[in-house]
Amino acid sequence: MELLYLLFAVLLIILMTTRWKIHPFLTLFIIAILYGLAAGMPLEALVSSVNSGFGDTLGKIGLIILFGVIIGAFLERTGGAFSIAERVLQWIGRKNIPSAMGIIGYIISIPVFADSGFLLLQPLNKGLSRRAKITIAGSSVALGLGLLASHTLVPPTPGPIAAAGILGANLGLVIAIGFPVSLVALLAALLYSKVYASKTFIDPDSIGDLGPLPDKDEERPGALRSSIPILVPIILIILKSVTIQIIENPKGIWQLIGFLGEPVIALFIGVVLCLLLPKKIEYKMLSATGWIGSAVKEAAGIIMITGAGGIFGKVLYDSGIANTLGDTLVSLEIGLLLPFVLAAALKTAQGSSTVALITTASILVPMLPVLGFESEIEKAMVVVAIGAGSSVISHANDSFFWVVTQMSGMNVKTGYRLFSLGSFVLGTAGLLTLYIISIFIS
Repeated sequence: MELLYLLFAVLLIILMTTRWKIHPFLTLFIIAILYGLAAGMPLEALVSSVNSGFGDTLGKIGLIILFGVIIGAFLERTGGAFSIAERVLQWIGRKNIPSAMGIIGYIISIPVFADSGFLLLQPLNKGLSRRAKITIAGSSVALGLGLLASHTLVPPTPGPIAAAGILGANLGLVIAIGFPVSLVALLAALLYSKVYASKTFIDPDSIGDLGPLPDKDEERPGALRSSIPILVPIILIILKSVTIQIIENPKGIWQLIGFLGEPVIALFIGVVLCLLLPKKIEYKMLSATGWIGSAVKEAAGIIMITGAGGIFGKVLYDSGIANTLGDTLVSLEIGLLLPFVLAAALKTAQGSSTVALITTASILVPMLPVLGFESEIEKAMVVVAIGAGSSVISHANDSFFWVVTQMSGMNVKTGYRLFSLGSFVLGTAGLLTLYIISIFIS
């Protein structure tokens, strides 16, 4: 019955937000409560899930969203995003923006969480689309899917590493198989974004309070200076990721790098560096009615909707739907399709790719010999299959879905039609590629 309730909940979310025009925050909160009651959760447990789902989600991403929006506001209002866009357009051309954003997202998400990567890169994406006078839908979907591809398939992102550790898989083999699988999946996602998602027009100027472009070129910061608030946080986060991998107990300078590389600290440093962008700093820019105030108001809606998505995902998870899916699917003898389908079901049910990766690996680990996955190659392929499944399907209970759609001007229906379907294309392409590889190496 939990699966039937989930399907009904998703349909009701679409109906309430698109046809009845109810705010997504209120919709998600109501649906989460109704689902918990229908699933028979104890009332105290339901309240606990609501509180922890909202708090845990915003504890991880709330400030990151806020700082990301502030960086975007400075880049847009000073014309910095415009300067970067002009330079990038000279290199890639107007027709290749979705592909470029997808590739950049893929690279960035190896060391940087997808949410943080999207918030850092969306100002550039918005500036490129605005400068080229094209829809932002295709490039936003490409960026989101590029981030998701490496986030779920390529170590050292946390999910694949955790799954490999639980299953006892050789990490080198996981990388060797996951890397080509992720590249083919990315190619399919970029083709989907260019051919399908780019057909939906969303005007970049309709997203947020961009402010007027400076009248004269000399009033805008150059492309290099404008890139500093984006590049410095990315570099700091990457350095922290590398430090964790090579140093067991970081001390001194390495401990400082770890602190500065925390996404919330790194993005705050990006906010401070934004003060280099205006030709002249005016205190009203930092006031409640200035650029900072406008960014806080814009971020508030995104933060609340993302938190409500966290509530929905947590209620689903605590309702026991993961155990139900596990018991239902592990009895099927379907080879590599089993870890893919189980991870996809868990991802769709509770929203988090990382949770889907870890939970699926934990369910499968005692069954690997029975299922015939005993060699090192087979274990590595199981990890990659789980990773491919954990990208299917990103929807209303996934905080990343709300970051992508709200920062791209998509309503819920459009988000399902473009980004959720795109995540299905990404994961399915990954599975098909893995099957082809398995023919030659197993």
